[in-house]
Amino acid sequence: MVSQFKSPHQVRLLGDLAFEFPEGTHAIGRLDRESEGLLLLTTNKKITQLLFQGVRKHARTYLVLVKNKMTQETIEELKKGISIKIKKGEHYNAVPEKVEVMSDPMTLYPFAHDQRCEYPHTWLTIALTEGKYHQVRKMVFSTGHRCLRLIRLSIDDLFLNDLPPGEVKEMEEEELFRLIPMLSHESFNY
Repeated sequence: MVSQFKSPHQVRLLGDLAFEFPEGTHAIGRLDRESEGLLLLTTNKKITQLLFQGVRKHARTYLVLVKNKMTQETIEELKKGISIKIKKGEHYNAVPEKVEVMSDPMTLYPFAHDQRCEYPHTWLTIALTEGKYHQVRKMVFSTGHRCLRLIRLSIDDLFLNDLPPGEVKEMEEEELFRLIPMLSHESFNY
């Protein structure tokens, strides 16, 4: 599924979910077609502006299934920062806030079971405060591994928890402001 309501391509869209979205609903940020997890939707364009143009960065945490076992040296390489290619072949040093190996990913997300786990693999959590195009996938690939599954678990203190794939949870703006501090009412200049 892609993080939009309209597309010229034949793909599953947000509008295909069993939920009546209000007029003017749009995704804040996006997940690519191969990614899954927490996605914020709103009708309030000011929230979108604050998340993307705000002074304070917001943390995002991902659960990542990596093909084959990663060595401790490779994990340390990721932690220190790794060069990835971004726009027009330019290189960028992607430094995560945190990288951890997860022995039981289902403690973080009960829908993390994956049949590919029968083969050599590594589950990681990677936390970022930056968001370059396909950054996590590129970081993992730069270490000689392939990202098999990418699940956004959280944005600041807003967690996916046990929300099943394809489900929608409504929340009041007040709760959103509490969980993502940079969206506090002081930030709004109505």
